[in-house]
Amino acid sequence: MSLRLAILNLGCRMIGKPRLRTVKTPGAQRGDFEWVGWFCGGRGRGLREAEMPGNPPVSIIEPEHSAEGTILYFHGGGFIAGSAMSHRALTRQLARDSGCRIVVPEYRLGPDAPLPAAQDDARAAWEALIGGGTKAEHILLAGDSAGGGMALSLMAELGQAGQRPAGCIAFSPWTDLTGSGASMVENARRDPLLPAERLPDLLFFAAGDADLSDARVSPLFAAFTDPAPTLIQYSETEIVRDDATRMAKVLRDAGGEVEMQCWPNTPHAWQVFGNVLPEARDALARAGDFARRCLAVARTD
Repeated sequence: MSLRLAILNLGCRMIGKPRLRTVKTPGAQRGDFEWVGWFCGGRGRGLREAEMPGNPPVSIIEPEHSAEGTILYFHGGGFIAGSAMSHRALTRQLARDSGCRIVVPEYRLGPDAPLPAAQDDARAAWEALIGGGTKAEHILLAGDSAGGGMALSLMAELGQAGQRPAGCIAFSPWTDLTGSGASMVENARRDPLLPAERLPDLLFFAAGDADLSDARVSPLFAAFTDPAPTLIQYSETEIVRDDATRMAKVLRDAGGEVEMQCWPNTPHAWQVFGNVLPEARDALARAGDFARRCLAVARTD
């Protein structure tokens, strides 16, 4: 464990988790997410960045010498928070490590747009890329937390329509909104960041009256057809640990190739700290390598 990770875990336990236990509104949580993006994002050196209107609008991050591959990235935030800004440390580093263009949809959030509005926007973002001339085999789906679940549910939906992306990367994916995983209880005290007892409150804002076992919002229950190669990174101590491990079994049972990478003591979705945290830098470097293999992107450095 790096010194920075030890300090981060302490801060999560003393500040982050207590705040998540008491925060009352999605607006307050959104502000916290934006602060992480501002603090860790750094400068976009060697990258071209733009915002494009659309339904949904997207932010684009592209290396100066980018390859043909595109990573369609869905940010986390429990479906009530997060943005391209909050995750720019992650997406900037992933763009550098993968050599690919990163497209980040600003999908609709609850409670104004409860689930499955986010999933509708994910499919719309995919269709916009395809309609713009990008081939399915040149698109890799990715996301963290809720966004990781979105990437997986989109892969299941596309498979049923006879479409197959190049691959999928899921960081600490939230795949079971029913909360049935044993780690929700086993890791309730071990998780340095997420308070398991707030899950009902989060779902009230995010899902409204949506069926939480619906495959579109909980891809753990989806039927996958010829799933693309998938990388799942997760922490042994997070409450959604079993969302990751059970998801891997579902994909393998469907004939998919799954690479699992586990960190012993990291907080949920630690990759959002980008190049600031050594463990995040390591995770994103591995994810970048996986994306290059899926998209056949050669290294230029």
